[in-house]
Amino acid sequence: MKPFTCTLLMLLCCALLMPGGSISSQGNQPTYKYGQFEDSRDIGSVKMPGSVVYDDAKKTYTVAGGGENMWATADAFHYVWRRISGDFSIAADMQILGTGGNAHRKAVLVIRQNLDADSAYADAALHGDGLTSLQYRETKGGPTREIQSNVKGPRRLQIEKRGDYVWMSIAKEGEPLQSAGGSFRINLTGNFYVGLGVCAHDNNALEKAVFSNVEIKQRPAPILESTLETISISSKDRKVVYTKRAHFEAPNWSRDGKYFLFNQAGRIMKLPVTGGEPEALDTGFATRNNNDHGISFDGNWLAISDQSQEQRRSLIYVVPITGGTPRRVTQLAPSYWHGWSPDGKTLVYCADRNGNFDVYAIPFEGGEEKRLTTANGLDDGPEYSHDGQYIYFNSVRTGLMQIWRMKPDGSEQTQITKDGYNNWFAHPSPDGKWLAFLTFEPNVEGHPANKDVTLRLMPVGGGEIQVLAKLFGGQGTINVPSWSPDSRQLAFVSYRLIEQP
Repeated sequence: MKPFTCTLLMLLCCALLMPGGSISSQGNQPTYKYGQFEDSRDIGSVKMPGSVVYDDAKKTYTVAGGGENMWATADAFHYVWRRISGDFSIAADMQILGTGGNAHRKAVLVIRQNLDADSAYADAALHGDGLTSLQYRETKGGPTREIQSNVKGPRRLQIEKRGDYVWMSIAKEGEPLQSAGGSFRINLTGNFYVGLGVCAHDNNALEKAVFSNVEIKQRPAPILESTLETISISSKDRKVVYTKRAHFEAPNWSRDGKYFLFNQAGRIMKLPVTGGEPEALDTGFATRNNNDHGISFDGNWLAISDQSQEQRRSLIYVVPITGGTPRRVTQLAPSYWHGWSPDGKTLVYCADRNGNFDVYAIPFEGGEEKRLTTANGLDDGPEYSHDGQYIYFNSVRTGLMQIWRMKPDGSEQTQITKDGYNNWFAHPSPDGKWLAFLTFEPNVEGHPANKDVTLRLMPVGGGEIQVLAKLFGGQGTINVPSWSPDSRQLAFVSYRLIEQP
């Protein structure tokens, strides 16, 4: 599990947030200064300072805002905000006060990545002349676009974020919210801002709007279901071995063909090939194992990558296959195991040294590591061929992530796949005939979780690439060696996100 990847473990589980009331600060919980909102401020260059008045009895927000515009590459308006993350909606009854003024003055429900004047954002905007639109700036400093509604002068607006998509709903007086149609994709990360805004569209004026019946509803994070499957290389038929509403990753198939190992909640779990319930393998103090683990060719040892020591950065250890006290192999962190040499004398792995991820090798007994790749960008996923003559790895040095191979000393680095996709984690079959690997779409960076991916297969000597399976997966699906000993099957993990009501 590299630090640049994301997993479902990074999602925040959130509760339904009800309107009204001030929440006092407890721990990391913010203090809400105005009803449901933490604070307010002018965004951008504003000649006439804005303000907000919150009526606790009526639960209304009267927002005054100046500013020249909310358009193009910069914004100028008054913003009442709170920090939030994940999926949510915000809705309010909205009324722009007074007559006259610029026809494009507006009251808005706003989502912003940050408080910079050129931040990425989305808003549901009610204009002074009744025009209603869904506006957005996809990237910081980029242009603002809009999707105009075919309904003028609605009473209530809602903007909703689900994943990377944003929608607007509208309602006239006395009517329920209905979709306004149209949506767009915007990538808002981590904590961002949501709130109410007013722009005068005239830097010499101050306009006011009243927001009432404000509702912020935050959706619970979806439940993740993981399924360990096997697939027949000849028939492409799949079989479910184990499924659970939990997050687990990266199956290894034992050398005797009798069980699988995978990581779940920091532990290495052992599961019979026939199914049943997994049991935790004893790995001593190593209780923060990530998805980079695997079994030696002779079946006697397990390499693990654990993050329980030294600033919680990944280090490589080996333990007896039956469990026991880990023995440290790498001295430097972070290091992520990926392959054993057939003679058991060498481990290969991906490591970050001085800000660059490369492939390294180190003796099984420990000692000095040897750097095998030096290209700019990420080199990852090293794994020995069955005869030890080559190390396969994936590299982004040509633009997209592609499969490469090299001699064990790092020489003769040669590109193997040259298609228009991102290809990760090449696993040579034990009989030396096949390479199995995981494919992401060309627009996907890294190897994140929860993506549409494809398991593919190609002859080691080159030839037609076959599709084994199309599935929802990614990070954790097939990070490590997972061939059956007879090279007839492959194990992997697929995922499902189950939306909570």
